[in-house]
Amino acid sequence: MHALPFQLRILLTALLMCHAALAPAQTFPTKPVRFLTTGAGASTDLAARTVAQGLSDGAGWTVVVDNRGNTIVAAELAARAPADGYTLLVLTEGLWRGPLVQKMPYDPVKDFVPISLLTRAPNMLVVHPAMPVKNVKELIALAKARPGELNYGAGAIGASTYMASEMFKHMAGVKFIFVPYKSSGAAVTAIVSGELQVMFGSTGGTMPHVKSGRLRALGISTLEPSPLAPGVPTISAAGGLPGYESAATATIFGPAALPEAMINRVSEEVRKVMARADIRDRLFRQNVEPVGMTSAETAAYIRADTAATAKLVREAGIKQER
Repeated sequence: MHALPFQLRILLTALLMCHAALAPAQTFPTKPVRFLTTGAGASTDLAARTVAQGLSDGAGWTVVVDNRGNTIVAAELAARAPADGYTLLVLTEGLWRGPLVQKMPYDPVKDFVPISLLTRAPNMLVVHPAMPVKNVKELIALAKARPGELNYGAGAIGASTYMASEMFKHMAGVKFIFVPYKSSGAAVTAIVSGELQVMFGSTGGTMPHVKSGRLRALGISTLEPSPLAPGVPTISAAGGLPGYESAATATIFGPAALPEAMINRVSEEVRKVMARADIRDRLFRQNVEPVGMTSAETAAYIRADTAATAKLVREAGIKQER
């Protein structure tokens, strides 16, 4: 029997290696997939559960949502997880913004690979109903009259709600006292109870309390009015702060060593879920806008947002806690 030509042996070896790399992705998953995320009820938790349900009834996957309280805990667990696609991470922009203002036990670029940006939504500026202000300008005036007396809360340092607050302070020339919480959901609970006076929250986390009268909405962080917050003016216009803009996101990540074939497989299935009319309607009812980017598009978005946030940190003189 004649030996195969050298070039043909090389080609067959390459094909076998390619097949071996693709095989796990083609048969994935053979067991439950875990979505690590933050506290129950937070915007990322809602997004994770919606996508998990979509993958279950659409692709037949079993997905378990594992709430871990805050960005740091969830991220550390995901960074150490095997790169086999069975442990994924659903978090806000705090994952990549946090290291710009605080020392973190992970590297957002080296430890994770983006799979898909799931949702985007404006931040909402809310106050406790006992606050004697009805609009953004009145809040600014009160803060200037009582410098350093009003407090605001946020979850992860570097998250959209935190950066929205810092941007507001910088542009309005006011001083609020920052009170950190384990999660944005915990901060919402605190302001509803009267423990906090001011906060920027996701529309999903704050709108139910606004509708019930337990919080008062003053403005949203998009440049244009949002259907997610009908009747709520933009901070840019209502507060006399032209150009003020911020957004909350939910993104799904995998461990950095996740094979490209697996990244593409998960991204494709997730984007199928995000394109479904019932899922989009459900997310809209949660006060977030469905997106569903590819891995490459998500990576580009993160790079641009990281650059913009770093610029804000420098220009606003936001204290970096190391």
